[in-house]
Amino acid sequence: MSRPIFSWRLIIEETPRSGAANMAVDEAIAEATAAGAVPSTLRFYRWHAPTVSLGRHQKLADVDEAQMAARGYELVRRTTGGRAILHTDELTYSVAGSVEEPRMAGGVMDAYLRFSNGLLSGLEALGLAAEKTDGRARAARDLSAACFEIPSAYEITAGGRKLMGSAQSRRQGYVLQHGSLPLWGDITRLVDVLTLSHAAKERLRQQLSEQAITLADALGVSPDSERLAFPYVAAAMAAGFASALNLDLEPGALSAGELRRSAELIRTRYADPAWTRQR
Repeated sequence: MSRPIFSWRLIIEETPRSGAANMAVDEAIAEATAAGAVPSTLRFYRWHAPTVSLGRHQKLADVDEAQMAARGYELVRRTTGGRAILHTDELTYSVAGSVEEPRMAGGVMDAYLRFSNGLLSGLEALGLAAEKTDGRARAARDLSAACFEIPSAYEITAGGRKLMGSAQSRRQGYVLQHGSLPLWGDITRLVDVLTLSHAAKERLRQQLSEQAITLADALGVSPDSERLAFPYVAAAMAAGFASALNLDLEPGALSAGELRRSAELIRTRYADPAWTRQR
């Protein structure tokens, strides 16, 4: 028996935001869903400058701030876990909803599996036969600071190479998961700003080039292909998500309350050095 159709809000933001603003908006949406002020929300967004996001408990010392500044990269710390990601030339998604919503039910991996199925369905709509990693997969303790080095449980791969990285948090009555789909470009660029020896950087660069992949390479298309245009990819991913999770996605926008809360979170958390530099 299929699950009943639930109505969620769909937000596709073509105008890029700063790293601090993107993280603040995700959290503001999650809080609003927990309060019952807005429906569960699927959001797709971009970044106005290349931005390195650190996992909530990741060491700041993992990144070379001088190298980041030289390249014009921004730095932000997520509320979710995981390791560093360079957000550029990508589509980013977030899913937020109350813990009472059936699609959010269970533990972290239960929801992770459901959302992975939605992401796979979206990639299929783009013409890509991707896969999800076995649920028993776990990241080893000796991995580098880079998120895309190896896939964890239920993360998305293409041809055996990691295509999407995601992270989830469950707090204050909500579930928030967000993740990165690299569309094109050099998947190893993050290595340049990690605090590693030259030899270690070269080893990691080789590992990432062999173990991670962009959507362009997975599809075998050039970066200027219409199949990689942000609106096209976002629409396909949304359609796949709706199909896999039996959702009615209603296009919408941020509420006035979410905008006020996100502005507050930018000021008090995500643009505050005390938050970014806490570890």
